[in-house]
Amino acid sequence: MAKVDTAPSEPHAPPVRPRSAVPQVPRQASPEPSEPPNSATLIGSVQRAMRLLERVAEHEHGAPAKQLARETGLALPTAYHLLRTLVHEGYLRRDKGLFFLGEAAVRLSSSGAEQKRRSTVVETLAQCRDAMGVPVYYAQYRDGEIEVVCVSDTPGNPAVEEWADFRETGHAHAIGQCLLSQLDEDARRDHLERHPVQTVTPYTVRDSRSLLRRLDRMRRMEPVTERQEYALGTVCAAIPITLGTTAATMAISLPVQQADRLLSVARQLQEEVGRLLGSLAISISI
Repeated sequence: MAKVDTAPSEPHAPPVRPRSAVPQVPRQASPEPSEPPNSATLIGSVQRAMRLLERVAEHEHGAPAKQLARETGLALPTAYHLLRTLVHEGYLRRDKGLFFLGEAAVRLSSSGAEQKRRSTVVETLAQCRDAMGVPVYYAQYRDGEIEVVCVSDTPGNPAVEEWADFRETGHAHAIGQCLLSQLDEDARRDHLERHPVQTVTPYTVRDSRSLLRRLDRMRRMEPVTERQEYALGTVCAAIPITLGTTAATMAISLPVQQADRLLSVARQLQEEVGRLLGSLAISISI
């Protein structure tokens, strides 16, 4: 192998290349520090329009442009321009010289209220779930159908899988039986005509006559229980929640190996719901 000469060589000045031949490496802009918005980044017309919307919302019987301009500190021509734009977009409506909230603004308001009510239900279920360590369900009977609105569970305590449509198998699970027990006889029969009793598991009630007898025997505000009627290996309990004309329920499920705990956990659920009913009541109509 040839010996490699490692002796230091005399330093030489690097060759001079034409400026155009030197590769140009693009400079990367350093990220701008995040700063709160200031007057230079906010859109003034949007701010002014929002102030007008807020003022209109405060006047249940409407307000004229001059009053709105005065209350928002806007020049009258500016107020007129923004008001006309808001009317055109449906956020305001004008009637006999007065401005009112329009359909678009009402939709925004109702959508926000619905989200707030739904989040209240989610929080309520999560509190019950954590207090009892079991999956918790909330359902309503709405427009002639069983609707499971929200389920709160954990990986360690998973909810029952909806392997058969809850709406069509209300006769087989505690949620459906609890809701049907809150209806009058005509409403029950109407539901069963649209969703006839069918065998879901070997433990499911056999026919509508047997189911109606069972529903008649249920005592008001008592937990409704079922054992493997909807899903093998699972037992469930539901408690009725009736506010006004709305039939609702909260329910829990347990593995069949813990069936001896079912009634005690259902009683605990009743206590939790009683404690949280104030916050749940305002959300019952979501």
